[in-house]
Amino acid sequence: MTAVALTVAGSDPSGGAGVQADLKTFSALGVYGTAVVTALTAQNTRGVTGVHGVPAPFVGLQLRTLLDDVEVHATKLGMLGTAEVVREVAAVLAERRPGPVVCDPVMVATSGDRLIDEAAVSAVRDELLPLADLVTPNVPEAAALLDVAPATDVDALPEQAVALLALGPRAVLLKGGHLGGPESVDVLASAHGVHVTRRPRVPTTATHGTGCTLSSAIAALAARTPGAAWPVLVDGARDYLQRALQAGGELGIGSGHGPVHHFAGIWPD
Repeated sequence: MTAVALTVAGSDPSGGAGVQADLKTFSALGVYGTAVVTALTAQNTRGVTGVHGVPAPFVGLQLRTLLDDVEVHATKLGMLGTAEVVREVAAVLAERRPGPVVCDPVMVATSGDRLIDEAAVSAVRDELLPLADLVTPNVPEAAALLDVAPATDVDALPEQAVALLALGPRAVLLKGGHLGGPESVDVLASAHGVHVTRRPRVPTTATHGTGCTLSSAIAALAARTPGAAWPVLVDGARDYLQRALQAGGELGIGSGHGPVHHFAGIWPD
């Protein structure tokens, strides 16, 4: 049977983040990609100039129509935008279980542009996190979900990851990339404990879509390897992202934060 992954996220015309990045990642990792679009954005590698949300009932219709026909083995949730869309997606997930659910609570773009309102943050916290198998916030997103000041050093990450776990998800991957330094530090918290992982930081400005790419890579690997433990899936996804980051500069796309190279090692030289 062909492994199928689903992304529920916004569209990025520049192709580096959102639904476009997710579908590229699914394909690169050998998984058939499906997509439900929650919002249209006007953006490029320099920033976001506009967001046009899809009405919540139509997001729900997209989801239910797809799931009526296609068996989905893992789901990635990205930018949902509004509280109404968050609640609609949560309602569908409560009705049906399209594989493990990886929730990337997209709130701020790499450029710093805000992508979600305060009511939606509350809806994610209260209604979506309890349905998630893994939530993958970065440092600012974790702070917003916990209503605390953002962490300023890696020593604060384990405590915040455990606090996020108490909100209901089965596992938390708190990404410390925003903290800078020679290493990129992530913290994985679950009922099995807290694991801190470190990777050398890739010196590059081609970072557009890193969060989307990591979470969709985890979902792809979950679809492809049912029952695999989160540390195994996260480690494989980080390997993929590391390669994509290292090769991103070769693409030369845009004049801002360029995209990672989703097909590094796959495209011909």
